[in-house]
Amino acid sequence: MTDWLLPLAVGAATGVLSGFGVGGGTLLLVYMTAFAGLDQRLAQGINLLYFLPAGLLALPAHVKNGYIEKRALRPAIGAGLVCAALCAWAATAVDVALLKRGFGVFLVAVGLMELLGKEK
Repeated sequence: MTDWLLPLAVGAATGVLSGFGVGGGTLLLVYMTAFAGLDQRLAQGINLLYFLPAGLLALPAHVKNGYIEKRALRPAIGAGLVCAALCAWAATAVDVALLKRGFGVFLVAVGLMELLGKEK
């Protein structure tokens, strides 16, 4: 009966973290694959759907604070759409175990860059 409480709490917590720019979607993906037992491809699809409203709700604050480079907007959106479509297509052909390992390597690399990176 209360099986929905933990996913709701995780979704709310990752939503708050996304609002702070911490990468709540990545944490949501880790939860879905490591703890909820979802397939990597399904979790990635859910994560992409999660990002749409989170990004749209954050956009006004970024515009207000001047964090949007308007000249780069169109090329970035175009490149993002093309690359997302190509990578989504490629992910359907890749073994799930390889996707999980690749994502793990990505998380470790980002973590090391954050820990060992120089302050600006």
